Amino acid sequence: MSDRLQELEALATQVRGCQKCPLGRLRVRAVPGEGPPDAEILFIGEGPGYHEDQQGRPFVGSSGQLLESLLTSIGLTRQQVFIANVIKCRPPNNRDPLPDEIDACRTYLDRQIEIIDPLLIVTLGRFSMARFFPPTARITRIHGQPLPLEGRIVLPLYHPAAVLRNPEWHQDLQKDFATIPALVASIRQQRSASQASDEPDDLEQLTLF
Repeated sequence: MSDRLQELEALATQVRGCQKCPLGRLRVRAVPGEGPPDAEILFIGEGPGYHEDQQGRPFVGSSGQLLESLLTSIGLTRQQVFIANVIKCRPPNNRDPLPDEIDACRTYLDRQIEIIDPLLIVTLGRFSMARFFPPTARITRIHGQPLPLEGRIVLPLYHPAAVLRNPEWHQDLQKDFATIPALVASIRQQRSASQASDEPDDLEQLTLF
């Protein structure tokens, strides 16, 4: 088992036992997130819904079906990406997460980003967008506009659940999703170039011996 996988599993165990906010006493199951520990793409939703709360897995309801369809459209499966949420427990009646609930889960999400170290973070919806963008940002204005941040790219998209409620946004979501492969390739190339520039050239290597 890789070190990354061990760290993610240890973190998931912490999430499942978490009682930092009242949601911990209301949930059926916590939803830490799932995916490969070395995923190049990290999707961050807002919070678990009914089906996620029942199963302890992210995006397994109708929003998950739409997300999987969108992944298929760019040649990916959900097994190739990591899927997480801003908060790890379902709010009552699927209401919006409260600031103290978001704060309680912040360290978990920060640690997931640190462990996975993705090339691309895709935020789904306004609450995950707010994790990286200023308070004045509006998803209807900035969706699909990539933000370079700390050696990776953050891409804000509509949440699949919002698109299901507002079908007129579906085409925008498809177009934004279609940019993902090129963004990943771009940041992958940048990281490779950066790593290569850090390696000593042949002359420098010779001086080591």
